[in-house]
Amino acid sequence: MPNILAAVLVLLFSAAAFSAPGKIDSATIEQTIGAKGTYSGKENVFKVSSPRADIQAQVDGWAMPPFMGLTSYAAFTPTKGNQLMLMGDTVLLQDEVNPAMDAAFASGLEVTALHNHFFFDQPKVYFMHIGGTGDARKLATGVKNVWDRIKEVRAANKEAADRFAGDPIPAKSSISAVPLEKILGTQGQASNGMFKAVWGLTARMHGVRFGKEMGLNTWAAFAGSDENAVVDGDFAMHENELQSVLRTMRKEGVNVVAIHSHMSSEQPRILFMHYWGRGKAADLAQSLHNVLAAQRAAGEGKMAHGG
Repeated sequence: MPNILAAVLVLLFSAAAFSAPGKIDSATIEQTIGAKGTYSGKENVFKVSSPRADIQAQVDGWAMPPFMGLTSYAAFTPTKGNQLMLMGDTVLLQDEVNPAMDAAFASGLEVTALHNHFFFDQPKVYFMHIGGTGDARKLATGVKNVWDRIKEVRAANKEAADRFAGDPIPAKSSISAVPLEKILGTQGQASNGMFKAVWGLTARMHGVRFGKEMGLNTWAAFAGSDENAVVDGDFAMHENELQSVLRTMRKEGVNVVAIHSHMSSEQPRILFMHYWGRGKAADLAQSLHNVLAAQRAAGEGKMAHGG
């Protein structure tokens, strides 16, 4: 009996030790990012904030101070072993979004959302949520790289850009549909020199199965000319496909402009990513073909692992 009791006590002690909250190497985080942070003992979270005092933003005709919602942050909390979990929100002007996203991916971080918080803001302000798991130095370095990339963009151009680089898009479109259908592997619709392709998914919501025609779809619309085209659209995807889609989209040089949901209570959960690309129509179609392939591979990988 004493042996059994001793064994139980050992197990309880071990379980308590295993579940005890870990420590956060706040010194390394502050040193790496180059900014002081604050610690919450109640939640065991260390947070570093970076007010965007360089942004002279007007919201609803009012000069908004950083305190009112123009502050980037990165929060760290312990997870398994000596690892930390990172969550953060990054305040960005439009021309900073994709450079900051590239810096996040290059540093091994995830991008989980991209959206606006205001109406009638000048210049327009976006918010990019980031995440990741790793040791303190790795995660802090990723945050620093993102914030440094933003500073580089502003150092090069004090005023925010009001359009993407490239020649103006032709007012009258003349896109050749057949080559794009061949590259994308699907038939599309043509209208007034423009071309659109649509791919559908299916899910269930409130006991009802729905799909492509209810808005659960990926689409790509091309305008301009074959040599000077623009493509915009929306990618619908499962959560496990998001990072592959985003990384491939940026690798292909296509701009990501929003990441969010379109519905609630759907099963499985679906995320949507909006994009805008410039270049030759055939090159843009090939880029989207590559993104679609990356999405399929991510989905098949989940299935292979029993997801």
